[in-house]
Amino acid sequence: MNLILVTRRHGVARQVNLRHPVNLLVVVLGFGLVLAAAFSLGRVSGLISAGGPEEQLAAWRAELDSQEQLLVETRKLGQEKIDALSVKLAQMNAQVIRLEALGRRLTQMADLDDGEFDFDSSPALGGPEPEVPGRSVAMPDMEFLLDTLAVQIQDRHRQLDILEDLMLNRTLSDEVHPEGRPVNAGWISSYYGLRTDPFTGKATRHKGVDFAGKEGAEVIAVASGVVTWSGDRYGYGEMVEINHGNGYSTRYAHNSKNLVAVGEQVSKGQIVSLMGRTGRATGPNLHFEVVLGGRKVDPLEYIRGTR
Repeated sequence: MNLILVTRRHGVARQVNLRHPVNLLVVVLGFGLVLAAAFSLGRVSGLISAGGPEEQLAAWRAELDSQEQLLVETRKLGQEKIDALSVKLAQMNAQVIRLEALGRRLTQMADLDDGEFDFDSSPALGGPEPEVPGRSVAMPDMEFLLDTLAVQIQDRHRQLDILEDLMLNRTLSDEVHPEGRPVNAGWISSYYGLRTDPFTGKATRHKGVDFAGKEGAEVIAVASGVVTWSGDRYGYGEMVEINHGNGYSTRYAHNSKNLVAVGEQVSKGQIVSLMGRTGRATGPNLHFEVVLGGRKVDPLEYIRGTR
Protein backbone atom coordinates (compact mmCIF):
# COMPACT_ATOMS: atom_id res chain seq x y z
CA MET A 1 0.00 0.00 0.00
CA ASN A 2 1.42 3.36 -1.07
CA LEU A 3 0.63 6.89 0.12
CA ILE A 4 1.04 9.53 -2.61
CA LEU A 5 2.14 13.02 -1.44
CA VAL A 6 1.99 16.06 -3.73
CA THR A 7 3.98 19.18 -2.73
CA ARG A 8 2.66 22.69 -3.50
CA ARG A 9 6.11 24.08 -4.21
CA HIS A 10 7.20 21.89 -7.08
CA GLY A 11 4.01 19.95 -7.85
CA VAL A 12 6.00 16.72 -7.75
CA ALA A 13 4.20 13.60 -6.55
CA ARG A 14 5.97 11.31 -4.14
CA GLN A 15 5.00 7.86 -3.01
CA VAL A 16 5.35 6.56 0.53
CA ASN A 17 5.26 2.85 0.96
CA LEU A 18 3.08 2.11 4.05
CA ARG A 19 4.21 -1.47 4.11
CA HIS A 20 7.50 -0.29 5.45
CA PRO A 21 7.29 -0.25 9.29
CA VAL A 22 9.10 3.03 9.68
CA ASN A 23 6.88 4.79 7.21
CA LEU A 24 3.75 3.37 8.79
CA LEU A 25 4.87 4.49 12.28
CA VAL A 26 5.53 8.00 11.04
CA VAL A 27 2.12 8.25 9.44
CA VAL A 28 0.36 6.94 12.58
CA LEU A 29 2.23 9.36 14.83
CA GLY A 30 1.36 12.19 12.50
CA PHE A 31 -2.34 11.39 12.66
CA GLY A 32 -2.11 11.05 16.44
CA LEU A 33 -0.59 14.48 16.76
CA VAL A 34 -3.35 15.94 14.59
CA LEU A 35 -6.09 14.29 16.67
CA ALA A 36 -4.48 15.40 19.98
CA ALA A 37 -4.25 18.95 18.71
CA ALA A 38 -7.90 18.88 17.66
CA PHE A 39 -8.99 17.49 21.07
CA SER A 40 -6.99 20.12 22.96
CA LEU A 41 -8.46 22.84 20.79
CA GLY A 42 -12.01 21.62 21.51
CA ARG A 43 -11.40 21.52 25.29
CA VAL A 44 -9.94 25.01 25.26
CA SER A 45 -12.94 26.21 23.29
CA GLY A 46 -15.25 24.58 25.88
CA LEU A 47 -13.47 26.26 28.75
CA ILE A 48 -13.63 29.57 26.97
CA SER A 49 -17.34 29.16 26.32
CA ALA A 50 -17.99 28.04 29.93
CA GLY A 51 -16.13 30.94 31.40
CA GLY A 52 -13.10 31.26 33.62
CA PRO A 53 -12.71 30.90 37.40
CA GLU A 54 -14.33 34.31 38.02
CA GLU A 55 -17.46 33.22 36.17
CA GLN A 56 -17.57 29.91 38.08
CA LEU A 57 -17.18 31.75 41.40
CA ALA A 58 -19.98 34.12 40.46
CA ALA A 59 -22.22 31.17 39.58
CA TRP A 60 -21.48 29.50 42.92
CA ARG A 61 -22.21 32.71 44.76
CA ALA A 62 -25.51 33.07 42.93
CA GLU A 63 -26.42 29.50 43.89
CA LEU A 64 -25.52 30.17 47.54
CA ASP A 65 -27.61 33.36 47.51
CA SER A 66 -30.56 31.37 46.14
CA GLN A 67 -30.19 28.72 48.86
CA GLU A 68 -29.91 31.40 51.54
CA GLN A 69 -33.05 33.13 50.25
CA LEU A 70 -34.89 29.80 50.30
CA LEU A 71 -33.78 29.28 53.91
CA VAL A 72 -34.96 32.77 54.87
CA GLU A 73 -38.36 32.18 53.25
CA THR A 74 -38.66 28.80 55.01
CA ARG A 75 -37.85 30.39 58.37
CA LYS A 76 -40.32 33.19 57.66
CA LEU A 77 -43.04 30.67 56.83
CA GLY A 78 -42.27 28.75 60.01
CA GLN A 79 -42.39 31.93 62.07
CA GLU A 80 -45.72 32.88 60.52
CA LYS A 81 -47.13 29.49 61.55
CA ILE A 82 -45.74 29.92 65.05
CA ASP A 83 -47.27 33.42 65.26
CA ALA A 84 -50.62 32.07 64.08
CA LEU A 85 -50.48 29.34 66.72
CA SER A 86 -49.55 31.92 69.35
CA VAL A 87 -52.61 34.00 68.43
CA LYS A 88 -54.83 30.92 68.68
CA LEU A 89 -53.34 30.01 72.04
CA ALA A 90 -53.87 33.55 73.34
CA GLN A 91 -57.52 33.50 72.24
CA MET A 92 -58.07 30.10 73.79
CA ASN A 93 -56.37 31.23 77.01
CA ALA A 94 -58.75 34.20 77.23
CA GLN A 95 -61.71 31.88 76.67
CA VAL A 96 -60.46 29.50 79.35
CA ILE A 97 -60.11 32.38 81.82
CA ARG A 98 -63.71 33.40 81.08
CA LEU A 99 -64.85 29.81 81.50
CA GLU A 100 -63.13 29.64 84.87
CA ALA A 101 -64.84 32.84 86.01
CA LEU A 102 -68.18 31.56 84.72
CA GLY A 103 -67.60 28.25 86.49
CA ARG A 104 -66.92 30.02 89.78
CA ARG A 105 -70.15 32.02 89.41
CA LEU A 106 -72.14 28.89 88.65
CA THR A 107 -70.54 27.11 91.61
CA GLN A 108 -71.60 29.95 93.90
CA MET A 109 -75.08 30.18 92.37
CA ALA A 110 -75.60 26.43 92.74
CA ASP A 111 -74.19 26.54 96.28
CA LEU A 112 -71.73 23.75 95.50
CA ASP A 113 -68.81 22.70 97.63
CA ASP A 114 -65.64 24.54 96.58
CA GLY A 115 -63.68 21.29 96.67
CA GLU A 116 -66.01 19.63 94.19
CA PHE A 117 -65.30 22.11 91.41
CA ASP A 118 -61.90 23.69 91.99
CA PHE A 119 -61.24 26.09 89.11
CA ASP A 120 -57.87 27.19 90.52
CA SER A 121 -56.20 23.81 89.94
CA SER A 122 -55.68 21.69 86.86
CA PRO A 123 -58.06 18.72 86.58
CA ALA A 124 -56.59 15.43 87.77
CA LEU A 125 -55.79 12.95 84.99
CA GLY A 126 -54.77 9.29 84.87
CA GLY A 127 -54.83 6.03 82.95
CA PRO A 128 -52.61 3.02 82.23
CA GLU A 129 -49.45 3.22 80.17
CA PRO A 130 -50.24 3.01 76.44
CA GLU A 131 -49.41 -0.28 74.76
CA VAL A 132 -48.19 1.51 71.63
CA PRO A 133 -45.67 4.35 72.12
CA GLY A 134 -46.91 7.75 71.07
CA ARG A 135 -45.41 9.93 68.39
CA SER A 136 -44.46 13.57 68.25
CA VAL A 137 -47.21 15.92 67.15
CA ALA A 138 -46.51 17.48 63.75
CA MET A 139 -47.43 21.04 62.87
CA PRO A 140 -50.57 20.11 60.86
CA ASP A 141 -51.69 17.83 63.71
CA MET A 142 -51.13 20.65 66.21
CA GLU A 143 -53.22 23.06 64.16
CA PHE A 144 -56.01 20.48 63.88
CA LEU A 145 -55.95 19.80 67.61
CA LEU A 146 -56.05 23.51 68.42
CA ASP A 147 -58.96 24.10 66.04
CA THR A 148 -60.85 21.16 67.53
CA LEU A 149 -60.20 22.39 71.06
CA ALA A 150 -61.32 25.92 70.14
CA VAL A 151 -64.62 24.55 68.79
CA GLN A 152 -65.12 22.54 71.98
CA ILE A 153 -64.44 25.60 74.13
CA GLN A 154 -66.92 27.68 72.16
CA ASP A 155 -69.50 24.91 72.53
CA ARG A 156 -68.89 24.80 76.29
CA HIS A 157 -69.30 28.59 76.35
CA ARG A 158 -72.74 28.30 74.82
CA GLN A 159 -73.76 25.49 77.14
CA LEU A 160 -72.56 27.30 80.26
CA ASP A 161 -74.20 30.56 79.14
CA ILE A 162 -77.51 28.73 78.76
CA LEU A 163 -77.00 27.05 82.13
CA GLU A 164 -76.18 30.38 83.74
CA ASP A 165 -79.33 31.94 82.28
CA LEU A 166 -81.43 29.05 83.54
CA MET A 167 -79.90 29.23 87.00
CA LEU A 168 -80.18 33.02 87.04
CA ASN A 169 -83.84 32.82 86.04
CA ARG A 170 -84.39 30.20 88.69
CA THR A 171 -82.61 32.36 91.25
CA LEU A 172 -84.60 35.42 90.22
CA SER A 173 -87.77 33.37 90.36
CA ASP A 174 -86.84 32.27 93.88
CA GLU A 175 -86.06 35.86 94.81
CA VAL A 176 -89.40 37.26 93.61
CA HIS A 177 -91.51 34.38 94.88
CA PRO A 178 -92.95 35.22 98.32
CA GLU A 179 -91.61 32.77 100.88
CA GLY A 180 -90.67 32.81 104.55
CA ARG A 181 -91.52 34.77 107.67
CA PRO A 182 -91.86 38.55 107.40
CA VAL A 183 -90.43 38.99 110.92
CA ASN A 184 -87.32 37.68 112.64
CA ALA A 185 -88.97 37.76 116.07
CA GLY A 186 -92.64 37.30 116.91
CA TRP A 187 -95.42 34.70 116.80
CA ILE A 188 -98.59 34.23 114.84
CA SER A 189 -101.49 35.71 116.79
CA SER A 190 -104.20 35.43 114.14
CA TYR A 191 -104.57 33.21 111.06
CA TYR A 192 -106.17 33.74 107.66
CA GLY A 193 -109.89 32.98 107.49
CA LEU A 194 -112.93 33.27 109.68
CA ARG A 195 -112.34 34.79 113.15
CA THR A 196 -113.98 36.94 115.80
CA ASP A 197 -113.31 40.59 115.17
CA PRO A 198 -111.34 42.00 118.16
CA PHE A 199 -113.21 45.32 117.99
CA THR A 200 -116.81 44.23 117.28
CA GLY A 201 -116.85 40.65 118.56
CA LYS A 202 -118.60 39.55 115.37
CA ALA A 203 -117.50 36.75 113.04
CA THR A 204 -115.55 38.26 110.19
CA ARG A 205 -113.15 37.03 107.53
CA HIS A 206 -109.51 37.87 108.22
CA LYS A 207 -107.58 38.12 104.96
CA GLY A 208 -104.07 38.04 106.36
CA VAL A 209 -101.84 36.65 109.09
CA ASP A 210 -100.96 38.67 112.22
CA PHE A 211 -97.58 38.43 113.95
CA ALA A 212 -97.49 39.78 117.51
CA GLY A 213 -94.19 41.13 118.80
CA LYS A 214 -92.33 44.02 120.31
CA GLU A 215 -92.71 47.60 119.22
CA GLY A 216 -89.99 48.45 116.76
CA ALA A 217 -89.23 44.84 115.75
CA GLU A 218 -87.83 44.55 112.24
CA VAL A 219 -90.18 43.70 109.37
CA ILE A 220 -88.51 42.13 106.33
CA ALA A 221 -89.53 41.61 102.71
CA VAL A 222 -90.30 38.00 101.88
CA ALA A 223 -89.34 38.52 98.22
CA SER A 224 -87.61 41.03 95.97
CA GLY A 225 -89.66 43.67 94.21
CA VAL A 226 -90.60 47.32 93.87
CA VAL A 227 -92.39 49.39 96.51
CA THR A 228 -95.79 50.52 95.23
CA TRP A 229 -97.12 51.94 98.53
CA SER A 230 -95.44 53.42 101.58
CA GLY A 231 -97.66 55.47 103.87
CA ASP A 232 -100.91 55.55 105.82
CA ARG A 233 -103.85 53.55 104.50
CA TYR A 234 -107.30 53.34 106.03
CA GLY A 235 -107.53 50.47 108.53
CA TYR A 236 -103.93 49.40 107.84
CA GLY A 237 -102.20 52.35 109.45
CA GLU A 238 -98.63 52.77 108.11
CA MET A 239 -98.32 50.19 105.39
CA VAL A 240 -95.72 49.05 102.84
CA GLU A 241 -96.84 47.27 99.69
CA ILE A 242 -94.31 45.55 97.38
CA ASN A 243 -94.98 44.33 93.85
CA HIS A 244 -92.96 41.18 93.05
CA GLY A 245 -94.15 40.56 89.52
CA ASN A 246 -95.93 37.46 88.18
CA GLY A 247 -99.09 38.82 89.79
CA TYR A 248 -97.69 38.76 93.34
CA SER A 249 -97.80 41.57 95.89
CA THR A 250 -97.23 41.56 99.66
CA ARG A 251 -98.47 44.03 102.30
CA TYR A 252 -96.93 44.89 105.68
CA ALA A 253 -99.30 46.92 107.90
CA HIS A 254 -99.59 48.59 111.36
CA ASN A 255 -95.96 49.72 111.14
CA SER A 256 -94.55 52.27 113.53
CA LYS A 257 -92.20 53.45 110.77
CA ASN A 258 -91.75 52.71 107.10
CA LEU A 259 -88.13 52.46 105.94
CA VAL A 260 -88.66 52.36 102.15
CA ALA A 261 -90.22 54.76 99.65
CA VAL A 262 -92.48 54.26 96.64
CA GLY A 263 -90.48 53.24 93.55
CA GLU A 264 -87.63 51.85 95.59
CA GLN A 265 -86.32 48.42 94.65
CA VAL A 266 -85.99 46.05 97.59
CA SER A 267 -84.30 42.68 97.99
CA LYS A 268 -85.52 39.55 99.66
CA GLY A 269 -84.73 39.76 103.38
CA GLN A 270 -84.36 43.56 103.37
CA ILE A 271 -85.80 45.46 106.34
CA VAL A 272 -88.72 47.53 105.04
CA SER A 273 -90.39 48.77 108.24
CA LEU A 274 -90.60 48.53 112.03
CA MET A 275 -93.46 46.80 113.87
CA GLY A 276 -96.06 49.08 115.45
CA ARG A 277 -99.74 49.54 116.35
CA THR A 278 -100.89 52.16 113.83
CA GLY A 279 -104.30 51.78 112.20
CA ARG A 280 -106.85 49.28 113.40
CA ALA A 281 -104.69 47.31 115.87
CA THR A 282 -104.98 46.37 119.54
CA GLY A 283 -101.22 46.26 120.10
CA PRO A 284 -97.84 45.95 118.38
CA ASN A 285 -98.24 43.48 115.53
CA LEU A 286 -97.66 43.01 111.83
CA HIS A 287 -100.62 42.37 109.58
CA PHE A 288 -99.17 40.45 106.61
CA GLU A 289 -101.03 39.86 103.35
CA VAL A 290 -100.18 38.05 100.10
CA VAL A 291 -102.08 39.20 97.00
CA LEU A 292 -102.11 37.03 93.86
CA GLY A 293 -103.79 38.36 90.72
CA GLY A 294 -105.62 41.01 92.77
CA ARG A 295 -107.04 38.44 95.20
CA LYS A 296 -105.90 38.00 98.82
CA VAL A 297 -104.72 34.44 99.47
CA ASP A 298 -103.65 32.56 102.60
CA PRO A 299 -100.12 33.77 103.49
CA LEU A 300 -99.47 30.70 105.66
CA GLU A 301 -98.68 28.54 102.62
CA TYR A 302 -96.02 31.04 101.52
CA ILE A 303 -94.68 31.46 105.05
CA ARG A 304 -94.20 27.70 105.28
CA GLY A 305 -92.85 27.51 101.72
CA THR A 306 -95.51 25.08 100.52
CA ARG A 307 -96.50 27.29 97.58
